[in-house]
Amino acid sequence: MTVLEAAHTSLGGFLAQVTPIQAPEIDYAAILPMLIVLGAACVGVLFEAFLPRYQRWSWQVALTLLTLVGAGLALVVYLRDNPQQGVVTLAGVLSVDRPALFLWGTLLVLAFGAVLLIADRSVEPGGAFVSHAAVRPGTIQDRAQAARLGMQTEVFPLTLFALGGMMVFCASNNLLTMFIALEVLSLPLYLMCGLARRRRLLSQEAAVKYFLLGAFASAFFLYGVALLYGYANSVRLRDIAEAAAGTNRSDTLLYAGLGLLVVGLLFKASVGPFHAWTPDVYQGAPTPVTAFMAACTKVAAFGGILRVLTGAFQATSWEWRGVLWGVAIVSMIIGAVLGLTQTDIKRMIAYSSVAHAGFLLVGSIALTGEGLSGTLFYLLAYGFTTVAAFGVVSLVRTADGEATHLSQWAGLAKRSPLVAGVFTFLLLALAGIPLTSGFIGKFVVFSAALKDGMAPLVVVALLASAVAAFFYLRVVVLMYFSEPSPEGPTVSVPGSFTMVAITLGTVITFVLGVWPAFVLDWAGAGGFAFSTT
Repeated sequence: MTVLEAAHTSLGGFLAQVTPIQAPEIDYAAILPMLIVLGAACVGVLFEAFLPRYQRWSWQVALTLLTLVGAGLALVVYLRDNPQQGVVTLAGVLSVDRPALFLWGTLLVLAFGAVLLIADRSVEPGGAFVSHAAVRPGTIQDRAQAARLGMQTEVFPLTLFALGGMMVFCASNNLLTMFIALEVLSLPLYLMCGLARRRRLLSQEAAVKYFLLGAFASAFFLYGVALLYGYANSVRLRDIAEAAAGTNRSDTLLYAGLGLLVVGLLFKASVGPFHAWTPDVYQGAPTPVTAFMAACTKVAAFGGILRVLTGAFQATSWEWRGVLWGVAIVSMIIGAVLGLTQTDIKRMIAYSSVAHAGFLLVGSIALTGEGLSGTLFYLLAYGFTTVAAFGVVSLVRTADGEATHLSQWAGLAKRSPLVAGVFTFLLLALAGIPLTSGFIGKFVVFSAALKDGMAPLVVVALLASAVAAFFYLRVVVLMYFSEPSPEGPTVSVPGSFTMVAITLGTVITFVLGVWPAFVLDWAGAGGFAFSTT
């Protein structure tokens, strides 16, 4: 036998012993909404490369809005006959179950409202975004570009990429996939935060802070994934759960990995004390981007928290629940107390979001069906209220741009009763006043916590809600019972896009406050699906 024949025989024997690799089964109908969003984001990049600059805005707006509508229709069609227990696809990487579908629907409708704010070019002539992002702040060229009517239309594909990452993130059945989705949703947001047309230095400072702190949080997340892989020899949620339920390995890796993983998740959800980025970024970013982050990022982050805690660590809840109790209390106290000291309306809403993150965490650690459905409802309700609130904030302006200092809102009801009335209703919803979605959201979350034996935590949450209500009502009193300054701000007439976004958020805030049953039924229609294959 020649050397060539011997090598051929050996290779044949080796190949006969190798198990053939099979392509994973893909349920394209289940993941079609996500594919539409990510595919359209790639098309948007091509628009930026090949379309003339003067045509890009109209094409990008049409593509983005049609994408969100198309993805929503694909989701509705799939909801008609999707299995109750959910579908695990892409080799077990994604779980398209009832909570994931609810979160996807929530992200799509909230992103639709945020995109309308992003696309508006009437409130701020030319749009809220810089026309040439490479121009240095403070230069003559920077002052000149602020007067131009063009805008960086790259924000539209960046928004779609961030949205696609959020959809993958809250449906991930695998921690490594979740990390990749975390980066896909984060990197576009870092860029978008630095593209404000006005107050360029503040905007770029916000982007740098968000990037640096986000990089630290991603490092914590990834190191936690590595430790959990060392513990369970897998990054699948169900495999980690099985290893935690019965193994003779040291629990040091398990709890160290869980702690680092949760830090990364809590950072994205702006839960105190991991909230340091939130006030600065909310204040410095363009207001439409702030609305998008405040609503959609929180939905994705808490979707990931719910899936991780339920799928991988439910059996060990006795060990970590006390720690998250403390985190929830700290978040509620930070948001309520520091919100009282703020003089900037956007920073005030930022600390409000920290308090709301604490309320959401109360429902997330319940690990019951009621806790899951209540948290999902709260995310939807809070998201619509927040998008509408930031839409109103963008209307109150001076010659230098948005008037965000609280003193500039004095007597606003005498200048524009309608705008003041809408903003009052939204603030009351954030405070949790009855006949608003905020009241129903807090009620269902706190009820789930009480049923799960967390009465002391609910008492703290109620006290924090009472404290937080003060700084909401302070703005209402300022608008209605203070005299307007002669050189005070004006209220811009909203364009059609901003008008639709504010109206949509306000109407849904009211509807969910008086008729929440249909959303609660959908939110509680099923649990998470996991796979170890």
